[in-house]
Amino acid sequence: MTPSETPTSSDSSCDSGSSCDSGSDSGSGSGSAPAPTAGRAAPAAASPGLDLHLILPAHGARRTALAQALREAVRSGRLAGGTRLPPYRALAADLGVARNVVAHAYGELVAEGWFTARQGSGTRVAEGLARAHANAAAPARPGPERPASARPAPASATPPRPGLDLDFDLDLTQGKPDAAAFPRTAWAAATRRALAAAPAEAFGPQGPHGRPELRRALAEYLARARGVRTTPARIVVCSGFANALRLLASVRPRDWAVEEYGLPFHHSLLAAAGVRPHLLPVDGGGARTEALAGDAGRRARTALLTPAHQFPLGGPMLAARRMAAVEWARASSGRLLVEDDYDGEFRYDRKPVGALQGLAPGQVAYAGSVSKSLSPALRLGWLVLPDDALVEQVLTAKGERESWASAVDQLTLAEFLDSGAYDRHVRRMRRNYHDRRDRLVAALATTAPAGASVTGISAGLHAVVELPPGTESAALAEARAAGLALDGLSGYRHPGADGPVREGLVVGYAALPDRAFDRALPLLVRAVRRAARPRRPVPAGPVPPATP
Repeated sequence: MTPSETPTSSDSSCDSGSSCDSGSDSGSGSGSAPAPTAGRAAPAAASPGLDLHLILPAHGARRTALAQALREAVRSGRLAGGTRLPPYRALAADLGVARNVVAHAYGELVAEGWFTARQGSGTRVAEGLARAHANAAAPARPGPERPASARPAPASATPPRPGLDLDFDLDLTQGKPDAAAFPRTAWAAATRRALAAAPAEAFGPQGPHGRPELRRALAEYLARARGVRTTPARIVVCSGFANALRLLASVRPRDWAVEEYGLPFHHSLLAAAGVRPHLLPVDGGGARTEALAGDAGRRARTALLTPAHQFPLGGPMLAARRMAAVEWARASSGRLLVEDDYDGEFRYDRKPVGALQGLAPGQVAYAGSVSKSLSPALRLGWLVLPDDALVEQVLTAKGERESWASAVDQLTLAEFLDSGAYDRHVRRMRRNYHDRRDRLVAALATTAPAGASVTGISAGLHAVVELPPGTESAALAEARAAGLALDGLSGYRHPGADGPVREGLVVGYAALPDRAFDRALPLLVRAVRRAARPRRPVPAGPVPPATP
């Protein structure tokens, strides 16, 4: 959206009514992005602060629309009392509006009593405001949690794990964040604070629900940043998305609708759990959920989707397809949508796409983890479930004790979220990954052959380079010969799919250090160019006689 106003001349100074260092990554208080490397275009500006999911209408007064969206976020409970708001500059950059639009909206809500502003502590949501929760967000009678001993542990099948090939110099495989950028100092500080504040029972055996401190922090963060509507009682802490998927597969009916392109590990996991897949076609607009009106939808009771950023093709699910999925789930009792929000924090084009769960909290099981945003080594994820009955089923499937997710790591993540350190880290990495993607796209745009292009939206930790038919295997061979580790797109196609095969390369751009990434880019482009060269035909000649 294009703002009608221009930023005020005071943009270089501290925002009025907000702390100069509110949400700053560097702690310097400037809130400015790092200077670009010489000879490289600077990435789009992204100011530090908290992530705040707001959707403004395409037309009408920006100031009025923003004030109304903020009021609704407070009314619905997505912004809890005491929450610090992003600085003017940060929110204006995120929404694509002028800074004075945010300043006037904040001022209006301060005057009305929704917000409070104090020099040095920023603008915050006023305490004690009435919260109008959505119908499906809270159970009618929360009641006490069941004791862990009341849940027997089930047997579960473990799918085979794909092997890792470590023989390549430059790792461009998808799904890996920048391990060197893990916020060690901030995480260690959060651990110290969490341990100092933890109750004694946090160091005893833990039940399967997850630490209440983390479930509360997640409910607040997901509401604010992803538009998720839930309560802590409806969140189950898991050891990553794969664990969440296993749990759901163990308690749901066996017929699932799944996207025809997805992670092979998830295909194997569901197959090991006895799931019967019914495939949904995918294109640039995400999964074609209109197919749920056909045979796949009539048989399936569960649909696994990646609405924000289809994996691996990279398109966001079109609004009409989102509604088709929700209508399918609502049309028959017992149907469930499973939303894999695997990299929802990493969208680079400022167009906010909230979680599908926010449209239908009573029909969607929302799953996420810190594997992309922080590190897969933490083994922390979560399920946001639509009703108490499914919560109980999942807790029973987990067993009496939490087997994988460390209580100390759970307490630390809760503190990391509450302190704003998580938001600051995500914003810093968003700038870095955005820059990486832009460099990849620019390199291929200028030198790649006809028919090779980067598809999908500007988001996530990987990109798909679609290739002309018949060139994927040659491109992979050229890349691997040059020391690049990466995957072909055809390997992500479900083995039961019967549609045409799409060819390409799935390129992860997050894991390598900057210098190694600079070295990998020309090698990747050369591999694509060589694979696309016409092959010289072998001249026909006499066929030698067969040896007797």
